[in-house]
Amino acid sequence: MAGIAVIGANGRIGAAVVAEAVERGHRVTAVVRDPARHRGATAAVLPGDVLRPGDVARVAAGQDVLVSAVGGGDATGHRALIEPAARSLIEGLRSLGGDAPRLIVVGGAGSLETAPGVRGWDTPGLPERVLEMMHAHGAALAYLRTVVDVRWTVLSPPAELVPGERTGRYRTGLDQLLGDAAGRSWIPVPDYAVALVDEIEQPEHIGERFTCCAV
Repeated sequence: MAGIAVIGANGRIGAAVVAEAVERGHRVTAVVRDPARHRGATAAVLPGDVLRPGDVARVAAGQDVLVSAVGGGDATGHRALIEPAARSLIEGLRSLGGDAPRLIVVGGAGSLETAPGVRGWDTPGLPERVLEMMHAHGAALAYLRTVVDVRWTVLSPPAELVPGERTGRYRTGLDQLLGDAAGRSWIPVPDYAVALVDEIEQPEHIGERFTCCAV
């Protein structure tokens, strides 16, 4: 049983991660800006702002894993939140020294390769707002790849992260966009959460980004 704090637990991905981890018997703390709005079944709910390193350190202290599932909403929100949040997370965890928990960050798909040397954000015709969101996640990943003193992992979703039922079946890769047997790059949100909690229980990607997809 691990101690897991999930920042952004009110979002659809954060809520799914909380539900999956609770179901497996982990000690889960939901970290949200407004605890009164949280409805998940967790052992604890704490207030916290991912952009405040002091808050990060406070909610991470004593945990085994810190999950960041924050989302920026529109393009402006992503630009203002995603890469700054990565820096704040690292600053907060660094303040805990050797007691800092492992960090797992919900990433984006835009930086995944769709062909050798070609990334998702190179696809012609993408709206500017989509490109901004993709590059916000790309900037956060680029920053995390410079970090060697905090144990971090980024889990990028496939092209489509959709509502659906939990199957517990998925496959993983590293920097290439994955597709299922029919070539569709997608996964239900509950199975994305399965992949993330599996990584908590059986670490295989410390210090790197990986991705997952429905089979």
